[in-house]
Amino acid sequence: MLKARKKNRLEKILYTNGYFFVTINSQNHIKYFWELINDEMILNEYWSIVEECWLCLWQKYDYVTLDKYIIMPNHFHGILIIDNVENSSAAVRNGRDRSLQKIKWLSSIIGVFKTTSSKQLHQSWFTKFSRQKSFYDHIIRNEQDLQRIQEYILNNPYKRKNDEYYI
Repeated sequence: MLKARKKNRLEKILYTNGYFFVTINSQNHIKYFWELINDEMILNEYWSIVEECWLCLWQKYDYVTLDKYIIMPNHFHGILIIDNVENSSAAVRNGRDRSLQKIKWLSSIIGVFKTTSSKQLHQSWFTKFSRQKSFYDHIIRNEQDLQRIQEYILNNPYKRKNDEYYI
């Protein structure tokens, strides 16, 4: 009998409106997107595919706004804001009526991001790329929490030597 997996998320209703900090790791923490040259992290050609897929989320979903993000050698951090139209006075965005869209919850949106970026990476001949199965999230509760996480994201490249997977 298979052991039941631990649920990573709270109830879905909590993930359809709010600010969320997500972390997505590469499989086995393999460094895919940057190379270390003379102790400096240099971007390779594949990070831009991930960035493009992340930035497309706000175009695909009118109720999604993106905040700070960083693509690291073996993981991705980003802040994603889901503005559920039921709780918003801004019912029209980019000239489109947001009330007609079905609101997806956080896991569905991240699933789209992971699927499209992986597919595009594989189509660009980067076939060895793979990610961990799920992702980590944190519900951002207030302005201080948001500022702390924004600083964490911006300072993440400078803390890489403290990362156990850096070597």
